[in-house]
Amino acid sequence: MAKVLTLSPLVAIFKFHFMKCILGTKQKMTQIFDESGKVFPATVVTAGPVTVTQVKGEKDGYEAVQVAFGDQKEKNVAKAQKGHFGDLGSFKTVREFRTATGEIQTGDVINVEAFEVGDTVSVSSVTKGKGNQGVVKRHNFAGGPRTHGQKHSERRPGSIGSTGPQRVLKGLKMAGRTGGNRVTVKNLKVLQIDKDTNTLVISGAIPGRSGTLVEIRG
Repeated sequence: MAKVLTLSPLVAIFKFHFMKCILGTKQKMTQIFDESGKVFPATVVTAGPVTVTQVKGEKDGYEAVQVAFGDQKEKNVAKAQKGHFGDLGSFKTVREFRTATGEIQTGDVINVEAFEVGDTVSVSSVTKGKGNQGVVKRHNFAGGPRTHGQKHSERRPGSIGSTGPQRVLKGLKMAGRTGGNRVTVKNLKVLQIDKDTNTLVISGAIPGRSGTLVEIRG
């Protein structure tokens, strides 16, 4: 039977000797008022529970904890993954966190109780994909003037090269694919925790659309 990391001596060890880590999905943005009436923009995240599927140590050359999140139909899980998961279940997502392992074991379950209100966390996720965009939307260019003979160049980039090198300089800001990048936002605070619904309310904005997978590290 899987061992659940709740508010017990084992979790106390987890809090002080391990990096707090959990996976979740972004739900929506809202605002939270504190006791003094100050308002905070916040993002609601459904976090965990996650199951520890592997603990890496001296044999692997580094310490890390591999966790799995989300239910998946067994028919959609590859045979290699089924063998790796064993009797733990069928999971949709697997991620690895580099951290000290200590007493954590394969089969342990980590939920939102590993965090506390006021914890400072870093959140990583993938931003919204916007396809190919021009320089005005992609790089916030101002565009050309709307008058004085500028008939069709309101959103054009302008000159893109110099006479000397006779080429487009490397790294020049131009039109192209926008979004869909992994972004990490640091120094966010946990404002609220709901243990019944596995919900974390985190200050600030988290990249991505609703339903985006997020990695939370404390």
